[in-house]
Amino acid sequence: MNTESTYEIEAIVSFDDRGQLVIPKDLRKKFNLKAGDKFALISCVQGVNCCDAPADDKSCCDTQDVCCFTLINTKQLKGMVSAALSPMMSNMGKSVM
Repeated sequence: MNTESTYEIEAIVSFDDRGQLVIPKDLRKKFNLKAGDKFALISCVQGVNCCDAPADDKSCCDTQDVCCFTLINTKQLKGMVSAALSPMMSNMGKSVM
C-alpha cells in the first residue's frame, strides 16, 4: 500500500457574492465529492490585537490576515482526532510517580 502524500494546486477559487466557495465540477467528480459531504475548514492566521481588552472580548479591533485554509473531510478528521487523543486518554486516571 502506497502511503506517500502528494500536494498540488488543484484549482484557484474565489468567493461569490454570498461568501461561498465553489469546488469546480471536474474536481468534485475526480474526488467523488457529493452534495452534503462535510469538511472541517482549518485556518492559519496572523492576527493583530490593537487594544488591551482580554482576547475573548469581541469589542476589540482585532484584525486577522489569513495565510491559508485547509479542508479536511470530517470522516478523516474523526480518525485523526481519535489517533491523537487515544494514547493520552488511555493514560488518564493512572497515577504519575
